[in-house]
Amino acid sequence: MPLWLIFHPPGTFEDASSKQALTKDVTKIYTRIGLPPFYVVVNFIKLSNEDTWVGGERRTENPFIRIAIEHIAVRIENEDHAYKRTTDAIEKALKPHVADKGYDWEFHIDETERRLWRINGMVPPPFGSEIEQRWATENRPSLYDGAY
Repeated sequence: MPLWLIFHPPGTFEDASSKQALTKDVTKIYTRIGLPPFYVVVNFIKLSNEDTWVGGERRTENPFIRIAIEHIAVRIENEDHAYKRTTDAIEKALKPHVADKGYDWEFHIDETERRLWRINGMVPPPFGSEIEQRWATENRPSLYDGAY
């Protein structure tokens, strides 16, 4: 699953439509490679202006958006071109929602060992498998042989 934690100040991502627009663009990054849409989880975490500090200074003039991304379902190949392709896709998804609004931003990606991941108590099916494709089509997990 990709998990996105978006830390943002008041005045940014205030309504459901702005959150939905970004989450749709984020979800496309992953569904393009065949992951089920429900794998993508995005949490918006609003911080007060007193809670965001960068370089030892409070950030009050220009909104600063910090994004922590966890990848579990698929690991990025250990190749420069694969890392660039992934970070470019993220920048493209963020552009209309963050960059074009003049916000400052930063993100990072952690990759968690897939064997430490469960959905509804089940071991998720292998990436690209017929079962995972079924999960993608149905947009929900369902029981399969070997799930437990």
